Amino acid sequence: MKREALLLSDQMVELVALRFRMLGEPVRLRILQVLESGETSVGDVVETLNGNQPNISKHLQVLCQAGFVGRRRDGNTIYYSISDPVVFKLCELVCRSATQDARGKLEGLEGKSPVPKRVRR
Repeated sequence: MKREALLLSDQMVELVALRFRMLGEPVRLRILQVLESGETSVGDVVETLNGNQPNISKHLQVLCQAGFVGRRRDGNTIYYSISDPVVFKLCELVCRSATQDARGKLEGLEGKSPVPKRVRR
């Protein structure tokens, strides 16, 4: 079945590209993994990732501006949480595809055919 082409305006292409760029940084993906379990303070994210506070805060700010996470302040503590759960579906799709690609490459290195060949009769 052939899919219908999705026509995107130049503005929409830029917005989609921006969102992908925001996910192109490994630290940001690790932050999203930490936040997957629920709202977390900046300090807890820093501790979990064994990072430094200014760097983690910068990445959280970027993720917030991109709309992936939201934040709230309680006194001197800032808490972050996932505001767009679709990000996990996207990551799951990319991970699944990367796993299949890696398996195919490994099978090629081992001399196995990634797809069984049909026998003609």
